[in-house]
Formats: sequence, C-alpha cells, structure tokens
Amino acid sequence: MSGCRGNKVKILIVEDNKSIIESLEYLLEKEGFEVNIVSSKKQALEYIKADSFDLFLLDVELPDGTGFEICRYIKNISNKPIIFVSARIEESNIVYGLDLGADDYITKPFGNNELVSRIRSVLRRYSLEVGYKRILVYGDLKVDIDKAKVYKNQEELFLTKLEYKILLMFLNNENKIITRDELLEKIWDIDGNYVNDNTLSVYIRRLRDKISDRKSKDKQLIQTVRGMGYILNKISD
Repeated sequence: MSGCRGNKVKILIVEDNKSIIESLEYLLEKEGFEVNIVSSKKQALEYIKADSFDLFLLDVELPDGTGFEICRYIKNISNKPIIFVSARIEESNIVYGLDLGADDYITKPFGNNELVSRIRSVLRRYSLEVGYKRILVYGDLKVDIDKAKVYKNQEELFLTKLEYKILLMFLNNENKIITRDELLEKIWDIDGNYVNDNTLSVYIRRLRDKISDRKSKDKQLIQTVRGMGYILNKISD
C-alpha cells in the first residue's frame, strides 16, 4: 500500500464486483484521486489499520461481512467521510447507513458525473478543498485535523485526547442532536476503557469551558437539549 502522492485525496474503495471496480478505478483516477481497492471486509480492515485514507466508498454486501460493519469500525477510530455505494435500495438500509455516520448513500446503478459530484460535495463538508488541507471551521473555532490542533480566535487551545474526539463528533454532526449514549458508545479513555456517564459530564463541562465564550452562557457552543442530549449552538450571521 503506497502513501498519499502529493496533495491527492486518497480513497479506499471496498467493492467485490469486478466490472464496477474497473469502472470506479478508471473514473476516479481520471478525476485526480488516488485509489486503493479491496474486495472484502477482512482486506478493508487490514488496509485501514495499516494506512491512512481521506474518504471511503463502501459496498454494503461483501463476501465476508457488510459495509455497515466497516463503517462502524471507521467511525470508532476516526471522523473520515464515508459514502455507501450499494444495490440495496431499501429505505431501511439507507437510513441505517446514514445513522451509522455515513455522509451519503448512493444506489446502483449510478451516473459517473453524479458519483464524482457527490464525492466532491462530501469532501467540501470536511474542508478538503484547495490543496486538500483538512481544516474544520465553526465560528471562531478552527480545527487542523492533520495536526490535531484546535484554535479559538487564532490562539491554540490545548484539549485532551477525549475532549478533541468529542469536539470532532459535534463538528461533524452539525444541526444534529447527539445523545449521551451515542457519545459513550463512540469514545473511550486513553487506556481503552469505556467512559462512564459521570465522567462524560466532566469532559463535556471542560470542553465547554475551553471552546465557549465564558462571558455568556447563551454563547456556549455545546447546548444541552433536555432529556435528549447535546447539539452545537448555531453560529449567528
């Protein structure tokens, strides 16, 4: 497996249909992407553990598992964009894939222009634009994903590993309520142990103190939705 060449976006395709593989490889390389292809869940997990990718294209049905399982694994270790490309068109499958954290779900057959457009749309959401530098911006907050650094009003904030991971979850789920159960499921402490409910409250409070305007509770970026969870406060124009 080779490293990223230059500033190309590096895509891992998980697909077992040979004709689709050839078509996708030709199309995406022609569009300037670096493409890596595997045809099974086992191969996909090996590649993900050994290398770094900017975006994942996942088929749902695989010889030894499902793309859903791969998506769940990816989202537990990173916040990289995921697009399902599948012949399974049932609404329940689409909803399930998106609920797992995928950014899009494209049904087969699809048009080449549509696929490329939707890939670029997802990449823009992750700020993989000019030079494909991964920067997330939300109000006066800026997150440099490549360097794992967070800035507020151009000054660097020093977050713990878990605070940083929680912040990324919120930034990648704008306008969506995140329940405490979802947070507890996705994060763990540096020793690999799951975080309990009381500890989560402490992390949320510390993160709020670091990223919010301390002069006004109304300007806290992480808002509590009573009885449901948390949501990012909308940035006023």
